[in-house]
Amino acid sequence: MNEQQTMLSDMTQALFGELGHKTTLAEAWPRVEELSLPDLLVDDAHGGFGGSWQDALIVFRAAGYHALGLPLVESVLAAHLGSRHGFQGRGTIARAANGTISGDQFEGTLEDVIVSDGAAFVVAPFEKGSSLIVELPASAARRATTISGEARDQVTICHGRAVTQDVDIFALGAFARSAQIAGALDAALAISTDYVNQRKQFGRNLSAFQAVQQNLATFACEAAAANCAASAAAQALDRGNGTFEIGAAKLRCNIAVGTGAGIAHQVHGAIGFTEEYGLHPLTRRLWTWRSEFGNDSHWATRLGGQLCARGADSFWPDLTALTD
Repeated sequence: MNEQQTMLSDMTQALFGELGHKTTLAEAWPRVEELSLPDLLVDDAHGGFGGSWQDALIVFRAAGYHALGLPLVESVLAAHLGSRHGFQGRGTIARAANGTISGDQFEGTLEDVIVSDGAAFVVAPFEKGSSLIVELPASAARRATTISGEARDQVTICHGRAVTQDVDIFALGAFARSAQIAGALDAALAISTDYVNQRKQFGRNLSAFQAVQQNLATFACEAAAANCAASAAAQALDRGNGTFEIGAAKLRCNIAVGTGAGIAHQVHGAIGFTEEYGLHPLTRRLWTWRSEFGNDSHWATRLGGQLCARGADSFWPDLTALTD
C-alpha cells in the first residue's frame, strides 16, 4: 500500500472498530459522512474522493472485518454511478429491478433493496448487464431481513426519475461482497486463534491438539485465498473490465466461507452460536454475503460457460491473459 492507502486503512479500521455491528444508521452515518467515505469512488469532478478500486478494497475489507452494521459499502457503489447523473444523498443498491423505463421514468418493483430507509436513490441490475438508477419514494416498503438481521426491502416505484447506465452493478456488488468476505474471514480466524490459545481441555490449551492446529491451518489458507482473489479483482477493475476476475473472486470467496465459517464454529463449540459472542455477527454476515450477488452455482455456471464457449485451446491463454 502507498502512504495514502495506509492512512485510509488506519482511519477506517479505527472508525469501524469503534462503531461495530450494533451501530444504528441515525447515530453513525454523520460520522461516516464526515470522512467522505460514501464519496470514495466519486470522481474529483463531481466533488468526490476520486479513489481507486484498490482503495475501495481497503474500506470494504475493513467493513467486513468489523461486521459493520451500516450500508456503507452499498452507498459507495451507488454514489459511484449515481453522482454521474446528479443523484444526491445516500444511495443504496438492490438485487434486481423488474419493470419498464419510459424516457426518464421507471415503473416497477425493486427487489432486495439494502436498507432502503432514508436512502434517496437505488442502483439495481437491469437489462443486459446495465444498471438502473432510480429515485426512491417516501412510501413504505415491504420488509424482510437476512439471517444477520439486516434489512432487504421490496419497493414499488410509480413514475420515479430514472436513468440507465452501461455498468454491471451486479458484478460490482459481487466484488464488494468478496472484499467483505475476505475481511470477515480474517476476523473470524483471529477470534478462533485467540480462543484456542486460551481455552483449556484435558489440562491443555486447545491449540496444543493436532486436529485443532490442522483445522486452523486450513482456515488460514482459505482466508488467504479469499484475500488474494479479492485483491486480484480490485486490480482488474482498476485496469478496466474485471468481470472474469470478479466472478472468480466471488466463487473462491464463497467456497472459503463454507470451509472457514464451519471450522470457526467447530473450534468454538456452542459458545460460537451465542448472539453476544463476537463470532456470531461475522458468520451470520458471511453466510448472507455468500448468497448475495451470485452464489456458488451462479458464478461456477457463468465462468464455466465462458470457458467452454472459448474452447479448450483458449483456456490457458485466456486465463493467464486475464490475470496478468
